[in-house]
Amino acid sequence: MLIAEVAIPVPLGHPFSYAIPAALEGRVGPGMRVLCQFGPRQTLGVVLDVADREPSFDKSKLKPIGVVVDEEPVLPGELLSFLRELASYYLAPIGEVLRMALPALERTQVKTLSAHEVASIKGRKIGVRQVTMVRLAADAAQARTQSNGKLRGQALEVLEYLTACPETSVPRLEQRWKSARQAVKKLAQLGLVELGRREVPSSPFFAEAVDRDVPPSLTVAQERATVALRDAIAAREVRSFLLFGVTGSGKTEVYLRAIAACLAAGRGALVLVPEIALTPQLVGRFRARFGDDVAVIHSGLKEKERHVMWRRLRNGAVQVAIGARSALFAPVKNLGLIVVDEEHDGSFKQEEGARYHARDMSLLRAHRAGAVAVLGSATPSLEAEMLCRSGKLARLELPERAHAAAALPKVEIVDLKRIGSLPGGPPLISAPLHRAIEQTLAAREQTILFLNRRGFAPSVVCNACGGIVRCRLCSVALTFHRAAGGRLLCHYCDFVSALPKACPSCQKPALSLEGLGTEKLESAIEEAFPEAKVARLDRDVASGAKAESVLERVRAGDVDILVGTQMVTKGHDLPRVTLVGVINADAAFSMPDYRAAERAFQMLVQVAGRAGRSDRPGTVIIQTRDPEHPALRFAARHDVGGFIERELEARRELLYPPFARLALVRIDGPDERRTEAAAREIARTLSATSAVLAGQVQVRGPAPAPLSRLRGRYRFQVLLRAKERRPLRSSLFGLRSAEGRIAPPIRAVIDVDPVQMM
Repeated sequence: MLIAEVAIPVPLGHPFSYAIPAALEGRVGPGMRVLCQFGPRQTLGVVLDVADREPSFDKSKLKPIGVVVDEEPVLPGELLSFLRELASYYLAPIGEVLRMALPALERTQVKTLSAHEVASIKGRKIGVRQVTMVRLAADAAQARTQSNGKLRGQALEVLEYLTACPETSVPRLEQRWKSARQAVKKLAQLGLVELGRREVPSSPFFAEAVDRDVPPSLTVAQERATVALRDAIAAREVRSFLLFGVTGSGKTEVYLRAIAACLAAGRGALVLVPEIALTPQLVGRFRARFGDDVAVIHSGLKEKERHVMWRRLRNGAVQVAIGARSALFAPVKNLGLIVVDEEHDGSFKQEEGARYHARDMSLLRAHRAGAVAVLGSATPSLEAEMLCRSGKLARLELPERAHAAAALPKVEIVDLKRIGSLPGGPPLISAPLHRAIEQTLAAREQTILFLNRRGFAPSVVCNACGGIVRCRLCSVALTFHRAAGGRLLCHYCDFVSALPKACPSCQKPALSLEGLGTEKLESAIEEAFPEAKVARLDRDVASGAKAESVLERVRAGDVDILVGTQMVTKGHDLPRVTLVGVINADAAFSMPDYRAAERAFQMLVQVAGRAGRSDRPGTVIIQTRDPEHPALRFAARHDVGGFIERELEARRELLYPPFARLALVRIDGPDERRTEAAAREIARTLSATSAVLAGQVQVRGPAPAPLSRLRGRYRFQVLLRAKERRPLRSSLFGLRSAEGRIAPPIRAVIDVDPVQMM
C-alpha cells in the first residue's frame, strides 16, 4: 500500500506514517503540505517521502491523509533534502525544522479551510503594489535630436536625470519634481523614455524608490576576487570561499558583482547578514543595483509581507533574497550563490528550538545545491580559518580599503589605572578621549562612542549590606532604565519592577546606582558637550528596522556623537565618522566563555573599522584597565593574522574548537533539586555510552549553568567533547534512553556546536 512519511510540527524526532487513499494517489509527493489527523485535531504536515510498502505495525492503526493542500511541492526538493540533513545534524525534530522554512500564513491559515478554499489561496497578491518604471529609450539620442527645441523646464531636467540614472520609478521622480508625472508623459510621447509596470512589495524596505547606480571601478584586489567568484559560478563549480577583507575594503561590491554573474547565468542568490539593523542599508544598495526584484526575509516584517516575499521567491518572480539568520531557508529557485556577510558573528547561531548555525548550514546548503558559497569578514572566525587551512575554503583577500585615501585608523590605548578624566569633565570619559571629542566637534566631524551595556545603570547596590537587587525570575542584576520611568528591567526575561525605596535583603534605605549604561553615557555626553547633537543606538530606542532612522540621521549629518551598543559595530558605512571611542573594553574579556578573547578582538576591530572610511583620517581610543590583554594589543595593530595564530595555539592546547567537537546538553526546570537530579541522570547515561567508555568522548558535569536561573527555571548543563564528530553523535544518540525518564516540566535540549556557554 502507498504510505506517506509526514513531518508534523511537534517536538518529536521522527516523522509519522499515513495511508494515501486511492482518491489521492498520484497527488501526494515530497514537499507537499497535507492535512492529517494527529491525536484529536487536524494538523498541517509536510510529506517527506512516499513509498509502496507494508507498515511495520497494525494496518488498522494507520490513518489516512485528509486533504492535499498543494498541487506541487511547497518546498522544492533541494530545500527539503537540506532541511532533513539539518535536522539530523542538530538532532532536532524534523517537523519543527520544516516549520521554520514556511511563513506563518503557509503554516496555519490552511488548517481551517476546505479543499476548495485552499486552492483559492494560490495566486493571490497579498501586500503587493504596482509602480510605474521609467527608463531611457534605446534610441533616445536620435529621438532627442528630432525633438530639439521641444524640451524645456522639468521635462528637460528629468531627461538629464535619466541620462545619468538609466532607470527609476515615477514615485522617485516625484520626490524631486512635483510635476514629474506630466514630464514623463511628454518624454514618452516624444519617444525619449519607455514606461512599464512593476510589482513592488508593500513593506518598509520598498517604501521609498531608489535610483539605479553605476558600478564603481574595482581595486586590483576586488577585481581578483570578483573574477574568482565569477569563474566558479560560470563553471557551475561547487566551491566555497572565505573573503577576508579589512573594514572598508569593499566586500559588498564583490558580493554584488558575484550576484550579477549568478543572475546572468540564470541562477538565484541568497545573502545572509547578522544584524537586522544592517538589512535596510544593504537592501538599498541591492535595489540600486538590481532594482526591486529583491526579496527581504526579515523578522521585522508583518506576516503578510513575509508571505509575499516567500511566494515571489517560490514562484521564481524574484531570484535574490536578503535577510538575517532565517533567510537560510528561503526557497530561492535554481540556487547558485550563498553569501554570509560578517560570518564570524555569533548571531548566526539559533539559540532556541532547532539550534542551527546559519554559517555552517549555508556551506551545506550550497554544497547540496551545487552552488558557490562565500563567507565574508574582516575578522574571520577560527572555524573559517581552519577550513581554509584544510582546503575546504579558498581564501580571497582584500588587504586595503577600497577608497584610495582611506587608511586604517590609528588606535590609542588609554590605561584607566593611570589616566583619569579632565577636571569638571564626565568621569566616564578619559582626558585623551575628551580632548579628541572636542577636536572632532571643532572639525565638524562625527564620533561614535561604544559601550556594550544598555540602560542607565547595570545594577542597584545596597551600601549597607552589599546586596544587589536581582530579578525574581533570573540570576541576574536588574538594570535601572531612567527613560522607562525610572524602572528596573531584566534584560533576559523582561521582568519590570519599580525602584525600591529600601534594600530587599536588609530593608535599609541605602541603595545606589552602580555602573554605566548607554543611557547614562548619553546623558553625560549631552551635559559635557551641550553644543553637540547626540543620539543613541541600542535596542531600547531603535529595535529592529527603526535603527535605520537613527543611522540615516548620522549619514545626513544631523548627529555629532552617536552613543551605542554592539549595534554600532556592525558593517555600517558612515563616511563622516573620524573618531571612535571604546568606553570599557574590559567587559568583553571577563565573560566565562572560551570564546571571550575571540569575541572581544572581533568587536574591537569591527568598531574601530567605523572610523576614517573616506578621505578623512580616523582615530580610535580604547579605554581599559587591562592594556596588556592580547586581544586588545592585536586589535590596536589591526593584526588579525597574529591574533588568529595565538588563539589557535591556545585552543589546540586546551582541546577546544576548532580542534574539538562540542555538544552541550542543557537541562532546566522549575524545581532546583529535581532538575539537578535529572541532569545527574543524563550525565550517567552519557558516561555509559560506548564512545565515552572507549575514551573517544569526554563528559563534564553536570554543573549549574553560568546563568543558573532564567525565567523562573533552574539551569544545569552537561558538556561533551570529542576530537571527531562521529563518536560525539554516537553518545548523543545514546542519550535518548534517558529522555523517556525526564518528564515535564523538566526539559533537556541538545545544542550541537554551541556558541554561547551561558
